[in-house]
Amino acid sequence: MRLPETIRLVLAAAIAYLLIAAGVPAIGALLHPGTWPVVPSHLLKICLFFIVVVVLLYGSSDEKRWRRVRSELHFFFGAPEIRVPRLAFIGAVCLLGAYIAYDAVRPGFEMPPELRSIHPAPPTAFSINGKTYDLLTLKNPLRADKSAFSANVRAGGEIFFKNCFFCHGDKLDGKGPFHDAFFPLPADFRDVGTIAQLQESYLFWRIAAGGPGLPKEGAPWISAMPAWHRFLSEKEMWQLILFLYDFTGHEPRAQER
Repeated sequence: MRLPETIRLVLAAAIAYLLIAAGVPAIGALLHPGTWPVVPSHLLKICLFFIVVVVLLYGSSDEKRWRRVRSELHFFFGAPEIRVPRLAFIGAVCLLGAYIAYDAVRPGFEMPPELRSIHPAPPTAFSINGKTYDLLTLKNPLRADKSAFSANVRAGGEIFFKNCFFCHGDKLDGKGPFHDAFFPLPADFRDVGTIAQLQESYLFWRIAAGGPGLPKEGAPWISAMPAWHRFLSEKEMWQLILFLYDFTGHEPRAQER
């Protein structure tokens, strides 16, 4: 039994969407065992738009096929013998749209605001992996190497998208795939109130020490930042910092004299 042409087009669009939504993460899991990559929601919406466009172009590219589609639509929306199923379908679509609209605007139950410092005061020095860093004089050793600057920024980008993208997002706006699982939300690096106000030495300390390395004064800091010195080398952290400033177009705050 041949399926109606309209049903076939709808199924083709649904299968294409599922291949992207579930197939891409599955391929990523095969290439990197133990992980399950997440396709950003905005990319899924863009893909869905193009899928619908391609399906409509395919359906109308052949005159016979397009006549079948139009006759099926005319039958569904005009035949009196299927009045009840038609009304049920239209009602279901309306209810779904109403729920989506309601879910987008309904008020949420948020935790009450809590006074906290956005940029906690750093120590004058800190130690990791047996090495002590003086934050008053610490500078990014890679910034002065102009010949390798682009390569270091590119390496920093790779580090970011392998480790930090899931929270801070592919646009560095703090809206990664897992961002809404944290309170407070991950930092928006594009905001002029974040890294644009900070020295590179401060970023090095925050990245290396993470939430566990924040000073006890003024706690709780409520930071989910891992202590990245356990996973990244010193050079990799400096490369990551170069990428953050280069991508956002900000300049690091100069050392005070």
